[in-house]
Amino acid sequence: MSLTLFAAQTIVAATLAEARSRSAKPLAVIVIDAGGHPVAFAREDGATMFRHDIARAKAVGALGMGDDTRVIAERAKGNPAFFQSVTAVVGGNIAFSPGGVLIRHAGAIIGAVGVSGDTGDCDEECAIVGLRAAGFNLENAK
Repeated sequence: MSLTLFAAQTIVAATLAEARSRSAKPLAVIVIDAGGHPVAFAREDGATMFRHDIARAKAVGALGMGDDTRVIAERAKGNPAFFQSVTAVVGGNIAFSPGGVLIRHAGAIIGAVGVSGDTGDCDEECAIVGLRAAGFNLENAK
């Protein structure tokens, strides 16, 4: 299965709806496919200028490293020299904060969602709601 525009738009809409239900700060949400190409993106009114870039870095980082950014951030604590090198190699296109979540279907990674604007925990929780709304299996979700 590949990631469809409809599924990506569902993820974005449900992520933002969850953020509004929590009175979260304004978010940016991006959904990328397995090749790292943007499929859907939204930036809420009032979201600050860099939110899109941070959301994209979360999604790309998760996809590129093969794990959610929460897990990557934990790994980075134990091996900072390696992850500083990774950051340099990828031109800074990685973020070590929760909110980058892989999209899986039948065990295969088919993309990632990146959310930025509130706390990392809130960003991640909203992304998970968005993924569930689109019917994706969250094998590693909390």
